[in-house]
Amino acid sequence: MHFNTWPFALFFFVCYPSYLALKGTRLRLAFLVVASYFFYACLNPLYLVLIAYSTVLDYSVVGAMAKSRRKKPWLALSIANSLALLGFFKYGPFVTENLNALLSSLGIPYALPAPGILLPAGLSFYTFQSMSYTIDYYRGSVERETSLIKYAAFVCLFPRLLMGPIERAGNLLPQLGKTPQVKGDDIADGLSLFVVGMFKKVALADYLALYVNKVYAAPDECQSPALVLATFLFAWQIYFDFSGYTDMARGIARMMGLRLMLNFNNPYLATSLGDFWGRWHISLSSWFKDYLYIPLGGNRKGKFNTYKNMFLVMVISGLWHGAAWTFVIWGAVHALGRFLTREMERTSFYRAKVPKLAKQMFVFAFVTFAWIFFRAESIADAWTVIERIFGSGLADPRCPILAIALVLAVWLYQFAYESRLRSILEFRLVRMTMIVLMILYLALFAPSTGQAFIYMQF
Repeated sequence: MHFNTWPFALFFFVCYPSYLALKGTRLRLAFLVVASYFFYACLNPLYLVLIAYSTVLDYSVVGAMAKSRRKKPWLALSIANSLALLGFFKYGPFVTENLNALLSSLGIPYALPAPGILLPAGLSFYTFQSMSYTIDYYRGSVERETSLIKYAAFVCLFPRLLMGPIERAGNLLPQLGKTPQVKGDDIADGLSLFVVGMFKKVALADYLALYVNKVYAAPDECQSPALVLATFLFAWQIYFDFSGYTDMARGIARMMGLRLMLNFNNPYLATSLGDFWGRWHISLSSWFKDYLYIPLGGNRKGKFNTYKNMFLVMVISGLWHGAAWTFVIWGAVHALGRFLTREMERTSFYRAKVPKLAKQMFVFAFVTFAWIFFRAESIADAWTVIERIFGSGLADPRCPILAIALVLAVWLYQFAYESRLRSILEFRLVRMTMIVLMILYLALFAPSTGQAFIYMQF
């Protein structure tokens, strides 16, 4: 049940009035958990076993920590359990495949059987969210949550369940503990966010996918202009797809009186690679910073350790996105980019003398190049794309003019939003006009069937 489908519209049409009717009662959180579990079970009822197990275990671990003088073993249990779940369900087939390849290269006539494991949707997102709660409690930055129902709602809240944002307990749990005050502005702003997200997904991401999928399905048959254009469009496709989901999630939560964190902040206007990761998938970037990079030592122990920690975090981030070597290389490429540019970005010359637009174009070009490894089906396909971009002919790529026009229009809007024109764009009349135009476009031109979100596979 995806946000861009009619079944979800029906689900929310039934769920939302019931939630508002119960929001001032003790049944509110119980209803929210039941609704969220129903939402999740519509994808696969077996998913409920795993999320319920993860919820109960981490809730119990924190309860045990509260009563024990030795908290570290309990924290280790929680982290080990979370990593074991990810390792088994997400990386089991990947590990088996690579072990079989190693055995074959050594001439050993044996192959491990394929595990045939089903990857539960949203596993990486709710596992990281639940793990952050146990770590934060261990550090003393959050209080223990004594209500299992409230903690379950924190883990399974349906707007953010499948693809985030990865919320922190310090932000979401206090909101769940209060009676939500749903005002007219919350409903209006929430609906606006949802429409913007739907437009990004259906009108932009799914439309760009038509060209991108065709080119990347057979990169050896395409020449340089088509491959460059498809890679450029994929950069925007994945942004529209993922940020579109986040906008819809935040919009739904806003209508329920809950505020989810901002997850994207015009990342393609970043002026450095560090700035890019402060704008792209902010909840995940900040998660890795707080729970991996800083505990590893961050930048406190000299340049070598700083770069080592950066490399580990970026490679692990790549592996988080998918169990394939293409994602590992994607993370390593970003790590290499940080190595080569970090010192330059800290110089007064770069900060004061290099034009802002030049910085933005460089960052966008680098990020777009790295997306090749993210999008390609295999390392061989990624190298084919790169080789043919720089070594093939310049045949007509059958340029999709409308796709490019839509992307450029959004890009120009973002530039304007981060300029002096922002105050004009935030006028209620301007915002309402844009929302109406988006609704008309969706009503007249949107396809009747929704495509799955890219980040659902992670």
